[in-house]
Amino acid sequence: MKIELVPQQLTAQVFPLVAKFFERTIPYSGGDYSLEQIQMAVNQGGWSLVVASDETGIVGAMTLVFMNYPNDRIAFVTSTGGKNICTKDSLMQLKNIVRAMGATKLQAGGRDSVTRMLASFGFKKRYTVVETTI
Repeated sequence: MKIELVPQQLTAQVFPLVAKFFERTIPYSGGDYSLEQIQMAVNQGGWSLVVASDETGIVGAMTLVFMNYPNDRIAFVTSTGGKNICTKDSLMQLKNIVRAMGATKLQAGGRDSVTRMLASFGFKKRYTVVETTI
């Protein structure tokens, strides 16, 4: 499995190839975004697009947003989908990519099943996010 950052100038060409992976995640997004909004965020450069590929082609994708805090630059996984994109090897490759982009931490959120899986790769629960509509 190879994990690669899609250069900004190629996101418009690559996104149609990975849209199917994100379509499946929309019901779990809590209404935060639609597929069209993910595409817009990626194409405008607000979110970074990362793809996972093997000998058969692209098998998964994820998006990241970078947030700067006083002590850290956070790479936050905003959406992910596909097969075998969350493995120990792919996570190490992703860490190398975001480290090269200045990140000092990698964060992700998700359903309890997702966060339990991420815990097996060394992620630690920092806090729980709750919300209400105002």
